[in-house]
Amino acid sequence: MSGLSRDDIRAAVGAGMITEAQAASLLALSDSRRGVREKITGLDEPFELFRGFNEIFIVVGLSILYMGWLGLTGLSLFEITNIGYVATLLYAALSTFTVVLLARYFTLKRRMVAPSIALAIFFAVSAGQFGMGLGWMLRTDLPATLTLAAAVATVLLCAYYWMFRVPFAMALIAGGVFATSFGLVMLGGTIPTDLRDLFLLTAEGPFAVLTMVLGLLGLAVAMAFDMSDPHRLTRRAASGFWLHVIAAPAIVNTVALTLFDAGTLPAQLTLIAFVLAMALFAIAIDRRSFLVSGVGYIVALALTVMDGAAFLSILLLGLVLVILGAQWEVIRRAIMNTLPGFPGKTRLPPWDMLKAEEPAL
Repeated sequence: MSGLSRDDIRAAVGAGMITEAQAASLLALSDSRRGVREKITGLDEPFELFRGFNEIFIVVGLSILYMGWLGLTGLSLFEITNIGYVATLLYAALSTFTVVLLARYFTLKRRMVAPSIALAIFFAVSAGQFGMGLGWMLRTDLPATLTLAAAVATVLLCAYYWMFRVPFAMALIAGGVFATSFGLVMLGGTIPTDLRDLFLLTAEGPFAVLTMVLGLLGLAVAMAFDMSDPHRLTRRAASGFWLHVIAAPAIVNTVALTLFDAGTLPAQLTLIAFVLAMALFAIAIDRRSFLVSGVGYIVALALTVMDGAAFLSILLLGLVLVILGAQWEVIRRAIMNTLPGFPGKTRLPPWDMLKAEEPAL
């Protein structure tokens, strides 16, 4: 008989059969009996998009079903303004209610990953359509209507996350917060003239500062999720993963674009120092997702802003990522053992399993 896997124990925690502390103790005992403590295993980031092709099959069916519903009700982006706000509110409310019923089956009962992600997206779209209907009912202009739609979708997504705990919903909530915040600023009369204004700190307007602030806020919430589940056994860790994916580009792209735009040697040296600091931070919190999403934006930025010399930087970044991926646990243990104690260090994912599990004398 095969033993329980880490996924089995995560499922038991999610179902309320055992507590997180009991699950951590079981994993420690299992690792001890297998002799894993003599090896460097580390803790990987919970990340699943699907668990089998049947989930993809169901997602295809749900997507076709939803597109057919949008076509029949006239809720498509091209026809929504022609059906009136009463019909929009009615159809969008019915759509969100139906998605909730489907989520009760596919998310709560079947615990499927890919269908849960798809349903969260459908819920966000339907909630946004409901917000647009409210905007037309209040006879607001298009910018105000879009801002209201983003705000309504964000609030309803928070309720959706509370009901179903779909980790991917946190990424949608973060996106809604960004859209609502930018919309409110533009309603105040400040409109970006260039896409770079959203990230360039030296540009006119508050958009780059807002992007940085929201990115830091998302990072703070992600860290709260992570530190509440350092062994990454529950969906809180997966929720933190998606927030890191959203927060990292907002922070990194703002800093990187600003330093790129300066074009001076001190700015380039500062950028290198910033990338190293970001890598150190990602290793300390044991989040590859934070580093990958941030570095991905830097690569895209280098290709857009810099000339052919950018490929040398991209080559070096790729080499660093490969080395980190191959020796992540070894590098992290060395760094964490070197770093002095700081608030919250003991609430980060374990980095030295042997030392952490030695009984007190």
